[in-house]
Amino acid sequence: MFLNYIKNFFVKKTLKNSFQNLKSNGSVAGVQTIGLVVDTTGFAETELLVKEILSYGILPENIKIIVYNDKLKRISEKKYPIFSARDLNWKGQIASTEVNAFSNEKSDLLISYYDIEKAILLQVTHNSKAQFKVGFSSIDQRLNHFMIKTEVNSYRIFSSELFKYLKLLNKI
Repeated sequence: MFLNYIKNFFVKKTLKNSFQNLKSNGSVAGVQTIGLVVDTTGFAETELLVKEILSYGILPENIKIIVYNDKLKRISEKKYPIFSARDLNWKGQIASTEVNAFSNEKSDLLISYYDIEKAILLQVTHNSKAQFKVGFSSIDQRLNHFMIKTEVNSYRIFSSELFKYLKLLNKI
């Protein structure tokens, strides 16, 4: 327990030192593909969030989802790839091939759906090859291009605000 705390502290410290102010990428003509990182530790309605995003005209095959959970349980039929803090080593590198494949895949938009700074979630968002990153305002401002100030359980408000501003920014 104590060693995990120290590991998270050092990984967050090195991550925050490596953050650079993100520049808005104006080359994205429209959002077609979406990556979604969800922390299910405090938010259990991942399916409802996905349905809400789909209601804005995004095709199901264009959404890639990866789920984080503190307590990794063996689930016989998991719908989305699941990762935990165990997948992060002391150097801040992610050991899971599913997470690395998700991070290396190019997408137009990355939605970081978590409001508590956890080292592995910050690392996944930082490593993502997404052209435009969106998250909660409680997370480090240097990590995302656009932040929405709302509660994590208010997924309808989050998605309506997200698509409202994406429309204003001519991203959709």
